Amino acid sequence: MDNLNAFQVKREICEIGRRMYERNYVAANDGNISVRISDREILTTPTGVSKGFMTPEMIVCVDMDGKVISGSLKPSSELKMHLRVYRERPDVRSVVHAHPITATAFSVCGMGLDKAFMPELVVTLGVVPLADYATPGTTEVPDSITQYLKDYNAVLLAHHGALTWGKDLMEAYFRLESVEFSAQIVWKARMIGSPNQIPCEKLGELVKIRESMGIHGVVPTCDACGVSGSCAAGASNTARIGSASSVSAARSSTAQPSPAASELEDIVARVTERVVAALHKP
Repeated sequence: MDNLNAFQVKREICEIGRRMYERNYVAANDGNISVRISDREILTTPTGVSKGFMTPEMIVCVDMDGKVISGSLKPSSELKMHLRVYRERPDVRSVVHAHPITATAFSVCGMGLDKAFMPELVVTLGVVPLADYATPGTTEVPDSITQYLKDYNAVLLAHHGALTWGKDLMEAYFRLESVEFSAQIVWKARMIGSPNQIPCEKLGELVKIRESMGIHGVVPTCDACGVSGSCAAGASNTARIGSASSVSAARSSTAQPSPAASELEDIVARVTERVVAALHKP
């Protein structure tokens, strides 16, 4: 593993923190960022500091066990989550956690981003599953995400925001932007009507593009056949938003939603109708 320039990385972390704050991905002292700069060293944001007002000297250096190597402040209380990612994914050099409003709202509603509504969701991001709720700052959080680290590039934390990772800081951060942007599109599309998925026979083309770019991980599948690009039903695929599901469940699903998914969909539809009606009142 090549060593990175610590001071340069500290400046980059501060810049990404500023972007997160200005985009309303975090409030007050929320969120955390880390970068693995060597085999044994990780730079991470400190606890109790707004991500929009950090300076390089605030950044803390810790080892792979979370012990402070240098820095006058304490590392983020969510460091355990970052360390788990680095241990399970040696190829990852950066992890970002924030509370982007729309994506976090999805997590509060028990919904992941697992439908092929846009090419970007298939090609660059892939499925964003929903991890079970875990108490912040405890080992429950890293335990809740472990099963998703190998095959995914991002995860929603139930009632707790989004977590993304990548080969460098910019990739991890851009994936956070993509998660929030995708969540906003799906939410607004749902307010307008019933979002249609990309036709099944077109999903295979997007998967090939993804593979040509060297991007790995789980991608959205057709609700009817459970496979990307192999559905005999063709372009008639018009599944609606449902709750997040595991890969095995997605592959064994049929065109008919489960009772739980249908009930959740009805609730979302009723709430949306009330919100829209309220917005149109004089």
